Amino acid sequence: MSMKYYITTYGCQLNVHESEKLAGILKEEGYESADDIKDADVIIFNTCAIREGAEDRVFGNVGALKKLKKENKNKIIAVCGCMTQQKEKADKLYKMFPFVDIIFGTSNLYKFKEFLNKKTKRLLAYDEDFNLIGENMPFYRTSGDNAWVNIMQGCNNFCTYCIVPYVRGRERSRKSEDILKEIKEVVREGYKKITLLGQNVNSYGKDCGEICFSELLKKVCEIDGDFKVAFMTSHPKDLTSDVIDVIAKNDKLLKEIHLPVQSGSNKILEKMNRKYTREKYLSIIEEIKTKIPDVRITTDIIVGFPGETEEDFEQTCDLIKKVSYDGIFAFMYSIREGTIAEKMPNQVSFEEKNRRVNKILQLEKEIKKGKNNGNN
Repeated sequence: MSMKYYITTYGCQLNVHESEKLAGILKEEGYESADDIKDADVIIFNTCAIREGAEDRVFGNVGALKKLKKENKNKIIAVCGCMTQQKEKADKLYKMFPFVDIIFGTSNLYKFKEFLNKKTKRLLAYDEDFNLIGENMPFYRTSGDNAWVNIMQGCNNFCTYCIVPYVRGRERSRKSEDILKEIKEVVREGYKKITLLGQNVNSYGKDCGEICFSELLKKVCEIDGDFKVAFMTSHPKDLTSDVIDVIAKNDKLLKEIHLPVQSGSNKILEKMNRKYTREKYLSIIEEIKTKIPDVRITTDIIVGFPGETEEDFEQTCDLIKKVSYDGIFAFMYSIREGTIAEKMPNQVSFEEKNRRVNKILQLEKEIKKGKNNGNN
């Protein structure tokens, strides 16, 4: 009987793809996927650090594994990802849960096979030196017809609310030849959708003198095959006219752009260190809609950022109405330890953040209803 594994993934698409890499390593080691966590010989929690709620769920769910470990001491329990790239969180997990065997972060994901086969009783692998992006790692793709393809890792933007630069490191672009080789392979395997991944795909190539993002998109579209291409996520300050033009002119590129605005208030955008204004953002939206009339635009919104007044919030609602988004991912601001915003005064109450996020979600419903009724 083959050994089995079970992976629980928290967070973004990048985490999903990294879980595919972990599954690929386990497959190479002779493990098969388990349908039930109770049947798994290896249990992995791949964690997220973007919001406090995600971390709370991890701590609660890891604690629930104590019973399984007690029933079978040979089970291997591992916790990895963005949360465990934070040394204090990794140390806390190690001390709180002595039944967890392996704890490692995003910087040493590529060493998982080594960690799995170590004979030591417990392993806390913390590394501040970020690997480029582990090439030649195996994949076990689990997202249907869609294949995730990393084009870069890390972020240089340091938005004041965001922990990502601290748990993913600085921007590192993959070589275009490696990206194109991987895409050709997944096309040969029959995948119909390819999603290019990066914390800020528009920054691709800036760190190493590689071709820019628009040129990469052109090269991807030149690959033979019946497939469509999407990408995420874009930062408004780096979305150039060249990229918009490439999307408009190439049928292989889906006419979809996820462009997080986060706030419609210039005061809040400045406090967030987003490096664009409301007016600049709206001008980008106007260019997109002019060049790509059938485009689908989605966004992220953070409500209740420190110091956000009712007037600031209403400016966000007004921007949402002006853009008329096709989809909105709205979140309540969550304090992240170690970020600049953690120390900012005038933190907004949970009750007020909850009211605001619900108003955004209601506004989204009204926009969708209007579009369904033919009112654009």
